[in-house]
Amino acid sequence: MAIDTPAVVLGAGLNGLGVARSLARAHVPVWLLDCNELRPEMYTRAAKALKIGALHGETLAEELVRLGDGQFSGLRPVLFLTQEESVRTISHERDRLSALYRFSLPPIDVVDKLQHKLSFQRLAEQSDSPIPPLVHIRSLEDLPALESLNYPVVIKPGERHAEYGKHFKKAYRVESVAEGTELIRRILPVMADIVVQEWTEGPDSNIYFCLQYLNRQGQVTASFTGRKIRSWPPQVGGTASCMPAPEAHGELSGMTARFFQNAGVIGMAGMEYKRDARSGDFRMVEPTIGRTDYQEEVATLNGVNLPYAAYCAEMDRSGPASEPVTRSLAWHVRSDDEQSAAAQHQGSGQGFDGVDGVCDALWRWNDPVPFLVQGFQRVRHVLQARTAKMMPRSHAARSKS
Repeated sequence: MAIDTPAVVLGAGLNGLGVARSLARAHVPVWLLDCNELRPEMYTRAAKALKIGALHGETLAEELVRLGDGQFSGLRPVLFLTQEESVRTISHERDRLSALYRFSLPPIDVVDKLQHKLSFQRLAEQSDSPIPPLVHIRSLEDLPALESLNYPVVIKPGERHAEYGKHFKKAYRVESVAEGTELIRRILPVMADIVVQEWTEGPDSNIYFCLQYLNRQGQVTASFTGRKIRSWPPQVGGTASCMPAPEAHGELSGMTARFFQNAGVIGMAGMEYKRDARSGDFRMVEPTIGRTDYQEEVATLNGVNLPYAAYCAEMDRSGPASEPVTRSLAWHVRSDDEQSAAAQHQGSGQGFDGVDGVCDALWRWNDPVPFLVQGFQRVRHVLQARTAKMMPRSHAARSKS
């Protein structure tokens, strides 16, 4: 059956590239939108690239209205989001955009609650979900609450915050009240919204994730469980490598579905867990709501095409069955994974013994240009840096002559 309705993926990067490639596998026409047309992922053959002015805020809403009335007039594409800020914008502009695009999001208050770590914590506690204790710090007066936690702890922003990201890491592991107090004193002038949560012991490979799509009736139409091999930076960073985890699927898929259904979640969703090295129990870390996950493509590579399941649901078609796979595949961001392995004194192949192959997030034989563009851009950057260092010396030499 011919597919005429396109998908529009907001945000290139490796997340958007994986979504575009997943949809292209199912012969869905894809548009990949980003505010930087020079990103390597924008050169993929899996999608048509289109530059827009922003990926969040009023500018994004205006751009989508303009495209909906122009480029995509009469098509009402299926909209895929890859960034938390985009979810916030689309959620609050849904009345303007729902006539022009097909998408499913939970109610606005559910989106807002689950995008903030404190309100997610409260929802998890109310549903008796396994989650480590947490305190919320908004001012120096809240610092005594740090005494109530067992150490080590992880310190991170309550929600995504652009100014925070310019000055601080995604998260910090700290070993004592004194260390935590010193760090928080530095963060508060930049962002007065900090959460401090008890650390769950275990290596990166104890971090699991369950990715799901829930239709408008709240039924799970596709579900995949995987686990990280390494993060970058180790322990507190994003996914550097991951693999399928069928041994945990029954437990985590059921736990994830129950939480999301009780919370009123529909659309794209995912939950990250960490298995406690001491007890062996899973503990919730954080949810992903309304958007695809960074490592979403690992599910497609292992037979569960979540973006296509979402596309079918939005088009009121029966969802695809899981594709039979003969080989289990890991997914990795090569440079991040190599740095993480080196930092942990591991061999680059360590951790991949449970899979039949490793798929690079960027490089593909049938879609090589993003990888080649990235390589060209890195070489050019190195040459420009070297030239810049040489220029002052050359100028000084000419001045003396």
